[in-house]
Amino acid sequence: MKSFALLFLVVICGMGGLGQKLKPKKRSNGEEIKFRTKTKDVCTMGIGGDDEEMKLRIECKSQGMSYWCEFTGKPSVCRAFRNNPKIYWNQIAAELRKIPHACESTEVLKTSMCQKAPPEALMKQIAAGVELEELANQEESVQKMSTSMRGAGQGSENETEAMKLAREHCWESLHGFCSYIIGIFRG
Repeated sequence: MKSFALLFLVVICGMGGLGQKLKPKKRSNGEEIKFRTKTKDVCTMGIGGDDEEMKLRIECKSQGMSYWCEFTGKPSVCRAFRNNPKIYWNQIAAELRKIPHACESTEVLKTSMCQKAPPEALMKQIAAGVELEELANQEESVQKMSTSMRGAGQGSENETEAMKLAREHCWESLHGFCSYIIGIFRG
């Protein structure tokens, strides 16, 4: 009787998976790829988005400055991408390694595996920026100065709230600046 109950339990558990869909291949969404450009800039590629629209953010550090750029596109319309997104992103990183500056002269990112895909499959640059280290240090000192000028009490509560909002809504490299601006508007 015990063996029958055990066999029944195994059959029931096994049948539970029959009507379920197979899980799709794991996407490289949220993955970061690190690389160096031709001029030895240290870069990180962050991948996000969904099947409809992918977003790619590249952040690089060079001598005395950092720069970034963002791309968007629908590589999922390319069959080769759907089959293996990791190879697609590695090909983009390989192309970026060949150029001196990862965000200059790269309005469109192309891969060999999606050459025949429709134009919307291409990753197109939508934004870019440069930040000098001196400017970043000045923003930090302005931030510290504004905090010390406000004193304790309500100002520090606004500062904490401003930094929280900045972390939620601004890129990491701009947290200090965003927090400063939010603090001004919040009083």
